Amino acid sequence: MKRFSALIAAAVLGSALTIGSFQVFDLNDSKVLKVEHVDSVPAIKAVYSKNEKGEFAPLDFTAAAEKVMPTVVHITSRQTNSYTAQDQRQQIPEPFRDFFGPFLREDGRQPMPRVGSGSGVIINSDGYIVTNNHVIANADEIDVTLHNNRSYSAKIIGSDPATDIALIKIEEKGLPYLSFVNSDATRVGEWVLAVGNPFNLNSTVTAGIISAKGRSIGILQSENITGDNLTTAIESFIQTDAAVNPGNSGGALVNLNGDLIGINTAIASPTGSYSGYSFAVPSNIVSKVVEDLMAYGTVQRGWLGVQIQNVTKKLMEDQDLKVISGAYVMGVDPSSGARDAGVKEGDVIVAIDGRDINNTAQLIGYIGSKRPGDKIKVTVNRGGQEKEHTVTLKNREGTTEIVKVERKEVLTKLGAELESVDKETLKKLNINSGVRVKSLRPGLIRKSTDMRAGFIITKIDGKAVKSKEDVVKTLEGKEGGILIEGVYENTPGTYYYALGLS
Repeated sequence: MKRFSALIAAAVLGSALTIGSFQVFDLNDSKVLKVEHVDSVPAIKAVYSKNEKGEFAPLDFTAAAEKVMPTVVHITSRQTNSYTAQDQRQQIPEPFRDFFGPFLREDGRQPMPRVGSGSGVIINSDGYIVTNNHVIANADEIDVTLHNNRSYSAKIIGSDPATDIALIKIEEKGLPYLSFVNSDATRVGEWVLAVGNPFNLNSTVTAGIISAKGRSIGILQSENITGDNLTTAIESFIQTDAAVNPGNSGGALVNLNGDLIGINTAIASPTGSYSGYSFAVPSNIVSKVVEDLMAYGTVQRGWLGVQIQNVTKKLMEDQDLKVISGAYVMGVDPSSGARDAGVKEGDVIVAIDGRDINNTAQLIGYIGSKRPGDKIKVTVNRGGQEKEHTVTLKNREGTTEIVKVERKEVLTKLGAELESVDKETLKKLNINSGVRVKSLRPGLIRKSTDMRAGFIITKIDGKAVKSKEDVVKTLEGKEGGILIEGVYENTPGTYYYALGLS
């Protein structure tokens, strides 16, 4: 996950040794340097900082630590779907086994589950917990252990690989929780605490400072993150030097008031353990993702519609730019809000909503906190002249519509998101009807079979299906085993997957 070394908070404000006087004697006379000492002044044992009144006061982490520790949980995730094509045959109902042939592994053993661990932060009293997507990705079982050692099973509410943020929930009330604060208000040099469970060492607190903001390290990668040469991974990390190690992922980064300013996500290290710097997703991005997941089931991502790169000295010279920082516009999508508002290729975005933009990470991070339909003011430098454009953000489909994911209970149980198949594809595959598995989440399909996203379901228990509604209607109220039949678009042959619903 991430790495750092613990910051030693010890600034000596008084000298431990005061030299009073010295004399140098003639060395040829066999005499040496004589140093005389006066009474030493004891070292001041605390670091001092200014409080809200501008008064110097000892720096104390205890109040923040006591507030935060009960809200940070230990997460254990298990992936039990290590099925091969042979393994999944174990789930075939008895009448079909002879047809499908041997269904046990040659060694007769069940596949071993894969176990991972991390941290999470309780964000309201009803059991909602935010963590990193990579902590719970592909997990079939998620266990949460609170600070007081009580344990619960958790379910996934939603996740966003583009920011590496996920939302899970346990069934409990009256829990202690942390509130989000404005991460844009944090400052480089500000003291922060990282709280999590590194190396399964529960409730570990480390201290450091914010060493940079708007940092991009290229760590977020997903098939859903890049496409059409337009990067949609959102990296605008808060960089700190508070010690973070594997197991801290998903834990809290807080200020000295104990308020949540980020979710610890990554470390920069050649060894896999802390080497000095760690990175957290800012709370402004996290809160927006969480709100979307709770309200819509998916993240509503505003899209500016520009291809950008950092302004460098070479780029300045090559393009005859008049600014030394900002986000250079390499291209503008014809259907984007940026194009509608008048942003052009060759512009340098230098500010958004009055906030200076020094690099692409800052731009991406700010846009990542917006939704389709939001209006922003984009200031560009064009040939040395600044121009301001009001841009209405759109989604990747070129509209301002909000998309809400409707999840039927039976589809949630299966762990499948389905979509219709166009007539051209049906004709090409020589099938009359079918429903495509758009994506797979933790659920019965992934746990019991080796089905892949993209599979087109043509029949369930021999009955043809034409839509998502057909699948739901066929499976609702059904118990026992089912047989799913279908095809892959680029793979010949018919595939069969069997699983039990009860």
